[in-house]
Amino acid sequence: MNGAAMPAFGAHAPQDVVVWQGGAGVTAATLEAQAGDLAVALPDARHVINLCDSRRNFLAVFLAAAHSGRVCLLPASRAPQALAELRDEYPDHCVVTDESLAGRVRTHAWRGPLQIDAARLVALTFTSGSTGRPQAHEKHWGCLLATAARAQERLLPPGQRCNIVATVPSQHMYGLETTLSLVLLTGGAVSDGRPLLPADVRQALADIPAPRVLVTTPAHLRACVEAKLKLPALERIVSATAPLARPLAEAAEALWHARVHEIYGCTEAGSMATRRTVEGDAWLAHAGAWFESRESGAIYHGSHLPAPIPLQDLLESETPRIFRLIGRAGDMIKVAGKRASLAELSRRLLAVPGVHDAVVFLPEEGARPAALVVAPGISRETIAAALAAQVDPVFVPRPLRFVDTLPRNESGKTPRAALLAALGVR
Repeated sequence: MNGAAMPAFGAHAPQDVVVWQGGAGVTAATLEAQAGDLAVALPDARHVINLCDSRRNFLAVFLAAAHSGRVCLLPASRAPQALAELRDEYPDHCVVTDESLAGRVRTHAWRGPLQIDAARLVALTFTSGSTGRPQAHEKHWGCLLATAARAQERLLPPGQRCNIVATVPSQHMYGLETTLSLVLLTGGAVSDGRPLLPADVRQALADIPAPRVLVTTPAHLRACVEAKLKLPALERIVSATAPLARPLAEAAEALWHARVHEIYGCTEAGSMATRRTVEGDAWLAHAGAWFESRESGAIYHGSHLPAPIPLQDLLESETPRIFRLIGRAGDMIKVAGKRASLAELSRRLLAVPGVHDAVVFLPEEGARPAALVVAPGISRETIAAALAAQVDPVFVPRPLRFVDTLPRNESGKTPRAALLAALGVR
């Protein structure tokens, strides 16, 4: 695939819908013209900081940059300091937002086709920076599509062009793969917006035709389940960014009669494995991929990747392709000479009846684990007793603080700084 020029809308005929916007379909021909025009009109800069929330605008800017040899910078955070650091690190840049594109009139007559070399560097995605400064990872066009092709085999019904509603931002690796590369690869379409509240999710799904796929996070899925929404018919539900509790997946499948699949992935590699949560906790690596377990963290190998990718996660392997996730290497804690996983403690806390959302974390090295819990109507003593029946008493969180909501970012994750602030620790 390397070195071959590939049509950006290869799976779409010109009249096929790529984006659903306000109940109307935006075709490949329209988007190609918009992207082609932007490829000529974008400022003369090597990097494009693509901050568009509109899926249509994001896609047009991304493809325009890729076609013209520019590289999209996709920050994990929009905090002013994070964006300032990004601008300083990549001074040869321009910034594109929905506002900067609003009301823009085409200035060039695009004569396509829009093509992108498979070997071309098209984006830099960034880690969240929760353990330090965000790290950049290169994304080449052919590899993005190859990864999406492996995810397609697991997540989408064969032979169908699905319409996707996503609650995650396009700038996040999970969002980039599911709302851009997967859509372009399969000839499907994506809803233009990013609904957050349960009622908004229902409306976004109602505005697109079947077959529908909901791409979301455990936090968003829990909110929709607890609201007991009656959603339009769903073909699939896809979740990522954090482990999904099996009871939540079971409730979603019972409520909406659609299979719930989880993605195991990372910024470095994109999606790597999947599982249907209600069937158990084992993951299956993508086709042509496998994992090498090590004490310091696993190594991910893929025939579609230029090189193996070291991970911070600890795995328990049944075979090179089937495994269980133990937790991150930095997730293992030691208290009073005993070891435990913060992820496992969080999972057990979430399983306590009456707990709606929760996270266990270490306020500082050597300290006892703490927890933030969303559990109206249940006492601290009840939660502590339920946990003490499952884990060593030294791992029962203290303090355990009740909050109305967890401090999640737009990708559904809980940044460490926000957790410490909610706990009252500087």
